[in-house]
Amino acid sequence: MQALGIGGVGSVAGCVSAPTHHERDRAMNPVGSAAAMEDGRVAADPTDLPPPVTWTEPKHHEVTLRVKEVTAEIEPGVTFNYMTFEGRIPGPMIRVRQGDTVHFTLENLPDNGMQHNVDMHAIYGTGGGNVATTAKPGESNDETFTAMYPGGFIYHCAVPNLDYHVSSGMFGMIVVEPKDGLPTVDREFYLGQHEIYTDKPAGEQGKHNFSIDAMKREDPSYVVFNGEKYPFTPDRYGPMQAKKGERVRVFMVTGGPNLTSSFHPIGNVWTVAYPQGALASAPMRYVQTQSVPPGSCFVGEMDLPVPERIKLVDHALSRVVHKGLLAEMDVQGAKETGLFDPSPGTDQDEGPIYGA
Repeated sequence: MQALGIGGVGSVAGCVSAPTHHERDRAMNPVGSAAAMEDGRVAADPTDLPPPVTWTEPKHHEVTLRVKEVTAEIEPGVTFNYMTFEGRIPGPMIRVRQGDTVHFTLENLPDNGMQHNVDMHAIYGTGGGNVATTAKPGESNDETFTAMYPGGFIYHCAVPNLDYHVSSGMFGMIVVEPKDGLPTVDREFYLGQHEIYTDKPAGEQGKHNFSIDAMKREDPSYVVFNGEKYPFTPDRYGPMQAKKGERVRVFMVTGGPNLTSSFHPIGNVWTVAYPQGALASAPMRYVQTQSVPPGSCFVGEMDLPVPERIKLVDHALSRVVHKGLLAEMDVQGAKETGLFDPSPGTDQDEGPIYGA
């Protein structure tokens, strides 16, 4: 099922629309059960996000996120204890319209070992709601807020050792669309960047534990999209897919907790760019690289005039070569030699996978 207010693996309380003017959201297939965790994966599907806002009057949403502490692979043979919303990184996108109201519930599952909460940057209120939503294992807490201002905003856990929790995967994005909505595009994708600090060098096989000392030094073993090394490449879950002639929109949230992303599409530019997720501002045009600080978001659109493989990277390139930060997008279609004429026999689907 497609959600109106929450995307991907999130669950939404009140799955059936109520016969009132406060229409309630429908959930997408809830994930996070034992079967879902058996895939060993925490990387959220970048295509699994709510559709654009289509309603024109204020609407009420019932949104529930469950905290799941899980063990999964950063890369094959390297395991790590993650903290997640709904078992995926980033947490499910929540998507509403300016002026909508949201009844938000955080459930901390009883098998977890720590208390958790949510600071949502789209909220006017103490701690972005973190006090209202703090819950021990086996508890839940809730709040109601009105989405007063448009934009793309991070949400994240904000307990006292919040850097540890965010680094371990507890962040996501809430998109508050302007009242007139966003321009139509052909496809949308959703990515989250963060650092993972472990007690072993990247690539060393076995269980990696979290390293507080490495985090204090801001020296991560990994810098990744969606919780895993090179997740959307041929050797992992496969590149994202698009077609020549389309315009695609990318939502990106930087959880951090410490490093700023220099977000760049190799082989393309951001045709339209909303720095800081500032959807109420006039966009920038033809931006090559956009800084996305920790605790912030970016919304950008790309035109796809030629077939190619676009590499989405942090242009702090050592993070790509040595730390695991790469996602790819395959653009399919016939060659446009007037725009780009590769040498004869060049396979446009091939290209180097950075790092080892």
